[in-house]
Amino acid sequence: MSQGGDNSAETVLEGYVEAILFRNEDNGYTVFTVSGPKEETTCTGVISGLSAGQYMQLEGRFVEHAVYGRQFSVMSYVFKEPHTSEAFLRFMSSGGLPGIGKKKAAKITDRFGDDSYRIMIEEPETLAKEIKGISVSQAYAFQEVLAEKKQENDARMFLQKYGIGASLSEKIYNFYGQRIYSVINENPYQLAEDVKSIGFKTADEIVLRSGVHVDPKYRIRSAVIYILETAAGEGHTFLPMEELRRRITELIGRTEEGPEGIISDLSIEKRLVVKPGDKDDFFVYLPCYWQMEVNVAERLKNLMNTVIPFQDGDDGVSESDKLSEIERELGVTFDETQREAVLGGVTKGITVITGGPGTGKTTIINAIIKLYLGRGMSVKLAAPTGRAAKRLAETSGMETHTIHRLLGYAPAFGSEDDFHEGSSDSRMAFEYNFDNPLETDVVIIDEMSMVDIWLMNALLNALPDETRLIMVGDCDQLPSVGAGNVLGDIIASGVFYVVRLEKIFRQAAQSDIVSNAHRINKGAPVDLGKPSKDFLFIKRETDDKIISAIYTLVTDKLPKYVEADKADIQILTPSRLSKLGVERLNVIMQSLINPPSPAKKEKEFRGFIFREGDKVMQIKNNYVLEWTRTDAFGMGETGTGVYNGDTGILERVSTFDETVTVVFDDGRRVDYAFSELDELDLAYAITIHKAQGSEYPAVVIPMFYAPKMLMNRKLLYTAVTRARKCVCLVGLPECFFRMEENLYESRRYSSLRMRICERFDPLLS
Repeated sequence: MSQGGDNSAETVLEGYVEAILFRNEDNGYTVFTVSGPKEETTCTGVISGLSAGQYMQLEGRFVEHAVYGRQFSVMSYVFKEPHTSEAFLRFMSSGGLPGIGKKKAAKITDRFGDDSYRIMIEEPETLAKEIKGISVSQAYAFQEVLAEKKQENDARMFLQKYGIGASLSEKIYNFYGQRIYSVINENPYQLAEDVKSIGFKTADEIVLRSGVHVDPKYRIRSAVIYILETAAGEGHTFLPMEELRRRITELIGRTEEGPEGIISDLSIEKRLVVKPGDKDDFFVYLPCYWQMEVNVAERLKNLMNTVIPFQDGDDGVSESDKLSEIERELGVTFDETQREAVLGGVTKGITVITGGPGTGKTTIINAIIKLYLGRGMSVKLAAPTGRAAKRLAETSGMETHTIHRLLGYAPAFGSEDDFHEGSSDSRMAFEYNFDNPLETDVVIIDEMSMVDIWLMNALLNALPDETRLIMVGDCDQLPSVGAGNVLGDIIASGVFYVVRLEKIFRQAAQSDIVSNAHRINKGAPVDLGKPSKDFLFIKRETDDKIISAIYTLVTDKLPKYVEADKADIQILTPSRLSKLGVERLNVIMQSLINPPSPAKKEKEFRGFIFREGDKVMQIKNNYVLEWTRTDAFGMGETGTGVYNGDTGILERVSTFDETVTVVFDDGRRVDYAFSELDELDLAYAITIHKAQGSEYPAVVIPMFYAPKMLMNRKLLYTAVTRARKCVCLVGLPECFFRMEENLYESRRYSSLRMRICERFDPLLS
């Protein structure tokens, strides 16, 4: 075995695979030992087709494992063909080729020596003729297996020349097979269109490394798709042609010919949809987003046309009288607008109720539920996130689901690899869809501002005609993280029954959180020096002093004040990368709140430490991740699905089976393989975007300099409204006032409003 370098430098190892110690069949992560002339080394990495006895060349670096000591982390690898009799014998004797064991391998090497491997590959007839017990058909079968292994290994070596790692090489080869050579030599950008996990930038790097001449049209074509996919990640369902041209120039520079011809070709191929927009411009869509907007508009129209709203008093008692009874039961008195919201919710087919904190949305939902249940009708409640669904269940006293759970996502309807938000046939991921609708009379969706076009499309596909749909949310909060501006566009269309709640309930008006949130939203002055029980501003001048104050608040002052555990106090910040952004705050808070200890195991992953006792968050939807939960009576429950924004405590790090165990706030216990840690992030501090739909006993918000586009009113308003009992802002008053005054909001390109208007009245569009 050759080796060189130190624990951080990349180096090369060569040797025989002695033993495979562990292998994860799902992701290919393998722990194995490699032996050379002087020593044996434990290696780890994602390896395909590995078996004992193979001779390998590995590139990577040595790392120090907390329990197992020095290991070699493999970054790339190739299998060396067994051209010597020793290599051939070791490979075959270890089961490298099914059907040939140690005895037959010895017979072959005794007869052919160092020529054994060549004979099996090139002269299978000679092998069958010279070696007793091997038939001609067996010899050809051996040749086929070895040739296939050689082709795959050659392809991997070919791809690694262009900087493509082992796991990605395997995906590429599995898709193309031997066609990979022609694809790389003719149009590497085809990779970005065909293979998941490869984008324009990877293909661009391959072109640069290969030096092959590629038709510039291929590059523009790939850039267009990449830009639209990136735009969807920013929340856009389309880009205007002018904006698309600008982004193309920014990405690849000016081209000899404009992109219009290529965009037209992609449209003909149905890879894009191009439609007239406004101001003599054209809108360019990925087909899935165009189809979803059209379908959402069509389904909303169908619901409006098929629902037959019952008339006030058609059962002998007026809805107004029933509502008065419910007011007495709930101990509230609705104002005129709130009564309109409740009565509209039961007399209209589709209702939108929007308003800020303290305007009675929760009480209105409960009144609507009571009116429907009084008629013997079935009602289903849902919200976009687990936290929002849990809060709705607590306030309504009814069973509530995330929208994903309501629609019955199940792995049997699509593998995790095949399923992704925005898929043109994403409805197939759900049990309930257009062909198998939900059985219910009424659906109420809370926190509608968080619902993106993909989720709205899936929801409407699952609602049968005549279902009443009630959408509740705060249109002044941040829009959905996913593509689209669903709630805003539905309201802006002017087609549906919309009630805007502005009056604050008397009890809520006593809260400075509520009153100041409304002031922020209106741009009215906020007195930061006013004594308050629940809205506090603590002046600090430097980032270090702000961090010190935040630590004291989270660990000492606030838990006692709001009667909550310190893990329930949430730090919210506008950015990830500023001096008081998520990444820096999490590292500092981890070191202060949960410092290293001999009693706590930890795992380093991509430069971050995960330690037992850490507060963590799931940062992507994983619909197939399994969980278990035990209730207060000791009864067990199992299920699948952990969602973006779910938070919990890292309970256990196991270096033996290479997993970490997280217990989420609702008691779900989930095991993550070390290789799955990219789905978790530390959560002492989170972005305000990530807090959408959540509510905490207390929140702490640093007020310090950050990019101007993030220091805006909508972010501040959303952050303040996440607190239930107390909000503490720490830092510079001028940063608060700048956020309140900054009306900057990134333009979100969404055309659902146009699609709705076209369906209801073409003249309105």
